Amino acid sequence: MQQTISFVLDDKIQTLAFNEQLSPTTTVLNYLRNSPVHKGVKEGCAEGDCGACTVAIGELGADGKLHYHAIDSCLVFLPMLNGKQLITVENLMQRGGGEEILHPVQKEMVECNGSQCGYCTPGIVMSIFSLYKTENNPTKEIIEDSLTGNLCRCTGYKPIIEAAAKACVNNGVDFFTKNEKHIIGLLTQIKKDSQSVDIETKKQKYFQPKTKAEALELRDKKPNSILISGATDVALRVTKRHDLLEEIIDLSHIEELKKCTRTDYVIKFGAGMSLEEVKKVSKNELPALNEALTVFGSKQIRTLATFGGNLGSGSPIGDTLPVLMAYNADIKLQSVNEERIVNMNNYVLSYRVTARKPNELITKVIIPKPVAGTIVKFYKVSKRKDLDISTVSAGFSLLIEKNKVSAITLAYGGMAAITKRVAKAEAFLMGNEWTRENVEQAMELIAGDFTPISDARSGAEFRSVAAKNLLLKFWNETHH
Repeated sequence: MQQTISFVLDDKIQTLAFNEQLSPTTTVLNYLRNSPVHKGVKEGCAEGDCGACTVAIGELGADGKLHYHAIDSCLVFLPMLNGKQLITVENLMQRGGGEEILHPVQKEMVECNGSQCGYCTPGIVMSIFSLYKTENNPTKEIIEDSLTGNLCRCTGYKPIIEAAAKACVNNGVDFFTKNEKHIIGLLTQIKKDSQSVDIETKKQKYFQPKTKAEALELRDKKPNSILISGATDVALRVTKRHDLLEEIIDLSHIEELKKCTRTDYVIKFGAGMSLEEVKKVSKNELPALNEALTVFGSKQIRTLATFGGNLGSGSPIGDTLPVLMAYNADIKLQSVNEERIVNMNNYVLSYRVTARKPNELITKVIIPKPVAGTIVKFYKVSKRKDLDISTVSAGFSLLIEKNKVSAITLAYGGMAAITKRVAKAEAFLMGNEWTRENVEQAMELIAGDFTPISDARSGAEFRSVAAKNLLLKFWNETHH
C-alpha cells in the first residue's frame, strides 16, 4: 500500500501526501485554485451544473495511447487523479521566442468572439480542447453535446459553437501530440511504481484498491465505508453540505470493473464503466439505453459517473433504472464468498434502499438482447432537455404477437419512493389488442400503483397526467 498519489501536471510528475491541510476529499478544483499558477479554473456551482471548473484528463489506455476527457473538477477528489495527466487552460498556450502561441481552440474563441465576461471561458475552452483531441470535423450535434455542461450567460452559444467547428479540423494534432511520448513515459513510470492507495489522516481514511479481489476484501472488513467510483453524487456531500467523509473506498482504479463483454444473447457491462462509455456501446444494440444516457447530465458528468454508481444510489429519479427494467436487466452482486444475480424488478426495495448487502459490490450489469420484434423505449420529462433531473421518466417494452400484447413492461421513475412497474396496467394490456381504446383504459389504472409527491420539480397532479400521457405517446409511436 502507498500513502501518496502521483499524477502529471505541467509535464512533471506531482506526488502528494495528505494531511489536515490537504485532505483526501479535497477536490481537484480547490487544489488548483490554491495553487500559484492554475487559477483559470473557476467555481460556479460546485455541483457539476455550470462547467466553469472544467479541466481535461489524459489517461493511458489499454492500447498504450493517451485518451483525453473533459471533467468537472469540482466533483473529483484528488486521489482519483492518481496515474493520470491533469490539463488546465494554462497548459494550452505555448511560449516560444518571447511570443505567446495560442492553442487552435483558444485562437478560434478569440476570432469568433466567443467570450465576453470571461468567467466561464476557461471551462468552455477545456471542453472544446477535449473535443479537439477526440473528434475531427464534428457535427453540430456532437459539438452541442460536448458543450451541454458549460453554461454561458453573456455571448449566447452561436459564436462558441462556431469556434469549436473551426478549431476541430486538424485531426487532434497540436503541441500535445508532439509531447505525448514524454507524457506516456511519465504515466508508465507512475503505473509501474504504483500500488493500492491507503491514505490515513487524523480524521479520514481513503482506500483505492487496484483489483476487484482487494476491493471485496476491503468491503468485507469495512461494510459501512462510503463507496465511490465516479463520485458525482457523493462529492456533493463535500462541496454542498461540507460533510466530513470519514472512510471511503474508491473503486475508480479497478480495470476489471471497466470491461464490457458480449455474447449472442447478452451484453455484460462492468459496473465501473463510465456512463459515456456505456452510451457508446449501447448505441446500436440497446437504443433505448443510449437515448436515456443522451439526456443524462452532461458529457463531463457522464465521463465520471459509472453504471454501478448510478444503480448503487437507488434513487427514484435515477434515469437508468426504468430503462433497465424495460430491458429486464440483471445486477451481479459480489462479496468475498458469494456471487448472486438480482433482477432489476427486485433490486430496489424502498427509498434509496437496494438488495445489495453491506458487504457486497455491484460488479456487472447484465442486459439480455431483446427478443426479435420487441420494442423498447425511454422517455424523460424535465424542465430542460439537457442537464436536468427527471420529473418523470419511463422505460417501456412491448412485444406483439398475432395482434395481441404477449409481453409488456411499463416502468416509471419519479412517481413514487422507488422506480417501479405499473402492475395493474400491465395485467390489463396483456393478451389484449394494442389499441388506443385499450391503452386509454390502461392509462386510468396507472394512478392505482402510485402516490406521486409534489416537490420543487413538479406537483403530484402533473406527474399523474404526465405518466398517463407517456403511455399514450408510447402507443402512438408503436401502433402502426
